[in-house]
Amino acid sequence: MKIKYLDGRRLYLAFLAGGQAVIKDFAYLNKINVYPVPDGDTGTNLASTMKAIAEQARPSRSAKESLNSIAEAALTGARGNSGLIFAQYIYGLSRELGNDLRISAVRFGESVKNAVRYAYGSTARPQEGTILTLIREWAEEIYQSRHRFSDFHELLHHSLDRAKQVLQETPKRLPALKKAGVVDAGAKGFVDFIEGVVNFIHQGSLKDVLNQEMPEIEFGEALHQPKEDIPFRYCTEALLTGDNLDFNQIKNIVVKAGDSAITGGSETRVRFHVHTNEPEELFEALKNLGTIVQPKVEDMKLQSEISFRPKRKIALVVDSSCDLPASLLEENQVVVIPLLLNIKDHVFLDKLTISPRRIYKMLAEEEIMPGSAQPSPKTIENWFSFLSSHYDSILVLTISSALSGFYNLVKAVAEKFPEKKIRIVDSRHISGSFGLIVERLLENWSDSQDVDELARQAEELVAKTEILVDIKTLKYLVKGGRVSPMKGLLAKLLNIKPIITINKLGQAVPCRQSFSRRQNFKKILKMIRKKQAAHPVHSFSIVHAGHRPRAEAYAREIELITGRPVSFIEEASPVVGVHNGLGAVGVCLSYE
Repeated sequence: MKIKYLDGRRLYLAFLAGGQAVIKDFAYLNKINVYPVPDGDTGTNLASTMKAIAEQARPSRSAKESLNSIAEAALTGARGNSGLIFAQYIYGLSRELGNDLRISAVRFGESVKNAVRYAYGSTARPQEGTILTLIREWAEEIYQSRHRFSDFHELLHHSLDRAKQVLQETPKRLPALKKAGVVDAGAKGFVDFIEGVVNFIHQGSLKDVLNQEMPEIEFGEALHQPKEDIPFRYCTEALLTGDNLDFNQIKNIVVKAGDSAITGGSETRVRFHVHTNEPEELFEALKNLGTIVQPKVEDMKLQSEISFRPKRKIALVVDSSCDLPASLLEENQVVVIPLLLNIKDHVFLDKLTISPRRIYKMLAEEEIMPGSAQPSPKTIENWFSFLSSHYDSILVLTISSALSGFYNLVKAVAEKFPEKKIRIVDSRHISGSFGLIVERLLENWSDSQDVDELARQAEELVAKTEILVDIKTLKYLVKGGRVSPMKGLLAKLLNIKPIITINKLGQAVPCRQSFSRRQNFKKILKMIRKKQAAHPVHSFSIVHAGHRPRAEAYAREIELITGRPVSFIEEASPVVGVHNGLGAVGVCLSYE
């Protein structure tokens, strides 16, 4: 049957069919991912974009309305360079198609060609030999053949031959591809999409497209070892929403932040992707131009090292409430999954797109009460999929389950991987005491141990660890709902300064109180002397919320008591500090 026009429903089904073809091929696309960095995720990014279209777009009788819905879904779910370029191209197509209910081959040919400028306009430095080249030359072929073929099946089948030819030529245009002996992964994904549409028109059925279940998308294993350092470490993305967004200003800020900058969107939503070394500075520059949601920051250096130079047979995963020096985490290839921080409708990634120093400055200058949240289950799924392809097993330590639902979330996600050896330990701690547990675990880590033995060792360390938090004010605990307003008012009237600890169940409870911080200081030191006499301290650390002088004072005194130097002094992670409040200091102890 010849297809003389596209209406909204046909257009929608074509995108579903094309998207399914990309998703089926995502693992191979990951394997041939070389440019711009060989991080093995181009297939995942394109597949995620296609899955967003399938899940969020809604068909309409009007081709224009259907494509608008598809474009919005693509932009919302776009990931990575190729995903965002594809989404911006579809957005351009939605702007160029006009308002007709039905689209002829001639009109389609003009629109796909005109939309190319949107794809090229999304990138700071367009690179030939990539998905951009494929889109441009495929669209040109459609345009040149629009009068020759009035049947969409013939038109698209003819254009597919040209697309395949251009794909095979990508290594000639991009030295990195030629050196690796592969075609461009993003370009291959676009060919998959066109081929999926053509095959559906030729022999597919409406039932198959509508009922086909989308497969789970996992990180694929990269094959190409990078030969040089990655100049920009963090693959950073987010969506900005608002009214009358200044697209050009947003794009300029993104471009200045690093490399591989791509910006796509409209007046109400703009998605960006960039490789940068300073994701926090980028988010700070953008937060007044729109509402930041859906942030994603991936450490490409860590992913590359895990892919090609894993140091152990067992992966170690923690969440961002675990306060340890970044150098120790990096040296041991510890994966840190960031918790989320919500500030004035913006969504930040703990420690990645907002640092302790910046959040404490905001608390001092503004009347805000940030809220914390868990990452999405998909984020954890992706990490488990990626890590299980490079390690024999995975050990996860989490923030206390009495303080967050993260532990239960991780357990639920792990159940989706019954064939993988994943062990989850509730640290029943937070911040610096959580960090001490991980530090001691790493000290005694041996590849001769299995993951169950390491999990048992972690449980033993949990029982040997303690934290004492010197609170300056209950204001933030009241705002966060952890202390009742009545108790907070009473404490303020009486100038009560509580000392908070974590009990055996992982709950935050008061253990002492004073009428001044000076008394708190003395009481905590007295408690440590008594504990040292009964159970010698193996190591200790200090964490603080914007009060390093007080943290250092504690460290000096405890060194005299224990005869041991402080393991580390760190600013408490934002998700921890915002609840304990400015000036809080946590004394963390690990016993023999």
